[in-house]
Amino acid sequence: MSTAPEATSSPSVLARIRKTPFWVQIVAGLVLGVGLGYVARAGDVSWLATTLETIGKTFVQLLKLAVPPLVFTAIVVSVANLRNVTNAARLAVRTLLWFLITSLIAVAIGLGLGLLTDPGKGTNLSTEGLKAPKGGGTWVDFLTGIFPTNIVTAFTEVNVLQIVFMAVVVGAAVIKLGTKAEPVLKLSESVLELTQTALWWVIRLSPLGTLGLIGKSVAKYGWDLLKPFATLTADIYVGCALVLFVVYSLLLRFAGGLNPLNFYRGAWPAIQLAFVSRSSVGTLPVTRRVTERLGVPSEYASFAVPFGATTKMDGCAAIYPSIAAIFVAQVYNIDLGIKDYILIAFVSVIGSAATAGLTGAIVMLTLALSTLGLPLEGVGLLLAIDPILDMMRTATNVAGQVVTPIIVAAREGILDRTAYNSPKGDLLDGSSAVIPAQDGAKVAATA
Repeated sequence: MSTAPEATSSPSVLARIRKTPFWVQIVAGLVLGVGLGYVARAGDVSWLATTLETIGKTFVQLLKLAVPPLVFTAIVVSVANLRNVTNAARLAVRTLLWFLITSLIAVAIGLGLGLLTDPGKGTNLSTEGLKAPKGGGTWVDFLTGIFPTNIVTAFTEVNVLQIVFMAVVVGAAVIKLGTKAEPVLKLSESVLELTQTALWWVIRLSPLGTLGLIGKSVAKYGWDLLKPFATLTADIYVGCALVLFVVYSLLLRFAGGLNPLNFYRGAWPAIQLAFVSRSSVGTLPVTRRVTERLGVPSEYASFAVPFGATTKMDGCAAIYPSIAAIFVAQVYNIDLGIKDYILIAFVSVIGSAATAGLTGAIVMLTLALSTLGLPLEGVGLLLAIDPILDMMRTATNVAGQVVTPIIVAAREGILDRTAYNSPKGDLLDGSSAVIPAQDGAKVAATA
C-alpha cells in the first residue's frame, strides 16, 4: 500500500515576506540600505550607487504621481462630508486651534535649541558662489501662489497649495448645491478610492523604497558631509524628537487623558513610512488608517487627516525654519533680536501651508529668510543635507497629523477609547486596502 505524498509544503520566500509585519520589513530595508550604501561609497561601486538611487527615485516618483488626484479628491470629499458631522464647524475650529497650539510649542523648542547651541558659529562654511533659489519664498509669492491662474497647470506642476484651494472651493460648492452636486461627490469618492488602492500598492513597496532612499543618501553623502552641520543636524533631530516623543506624549496624557504608549503602538507604521518617504501627502492613506484604528471616527478623520497632511507641519514649518534661520544668520554674522524671533514664530505658524506636504521645506525656509531679511543664498548651504534632515522632519509632521484629531476627538467625547487602548492588527492586514468612503453616519460632538 503506497503512502500519499505530503499535502503541505513549506511557504515560499515571497509568502514569508508578506507574513512579516510591515514595520519589520521597513526596518530590514533601512538596515540593508545603510549597508549597501556604505559598500557603494567605501568601495566606489558606481553601479550599486546608481541602482540604489534609481530605486529610491522611482519610489518617490510613484508616490508623487498620486499626489494631485489624492489631495484634490480627499479635500473635496472631506469638506463635503462635514455636513454629515454634528457641530462640524466646532470640530474644524478646534482642530485648527490645536494645530496652532502644537506649532507654537514646536517653534519655541526650535528657537530654544538654536539659541542654546549656536549651530552656525564656528562652522567656517564658505558662502562664496552660492545663489538664491529660483523659486521665490516671499509673502507676495505665497499669497498670490494660492490662487491658480490655470487649473491644468496647478495639477501638472503639482502645486499642492493651489490644488488644496480649488478642492476647498469645490467641496464648499458641493455643500451649497446639495443633491444637485451628488454626481460630483460620488465621482470624487470613486476617484479617491481608486487612487488610494493604487497608492497602497506603492506603499507595499516601501521596504524596497527605503532600501534605495537610505542607501542613496549614504552612498552619495557619507558621514563626512555632516561634520560642518553637526550641531544643526543634532538640533533638528533633538528638536523633532522632543516634539514627537515628549510634547505629544504630554498633550495626549493631560489634554486627552490618554496613554501615550498606545498612540505610538498604533501610529508607528505611518511615522516609519513618513521617515523614509519624506512625504506627508504620500503617507496620507496610512496616516488616515492608523488615525481611525486609534478610535477617531471616520467622518471626522476624513476631514482632519487630509487637511493636516497639507497644513500641519511641526517638523518642516516650525522646528526646521526656526533653527535654520538662526544657523544662516550666524554663518553670515548677522545678529537677530527679539523682534526677529517673534517674526520666525509668526512665519512658522501662519506660513506652514507653504510646505504643502511634499518632500523638502525649501519654500518655507526661503519664506522665513526673506521675512527676516536674511540672505536667500543661505538656502544653498543646506541643500546637500536636506534629505537627511527631511526624514525626521516629516516623521514629526505625520505624528502631529495623527495626534491632533485624537486629542480633539477625546476632548469632544467622540473618541472610541476601547479602540485607542488596543490598536490591533498589522497595517497591511485585511481584505481591502481602501479606506471606506463615508457612510453618512452622524458624529455627535458633546456640548
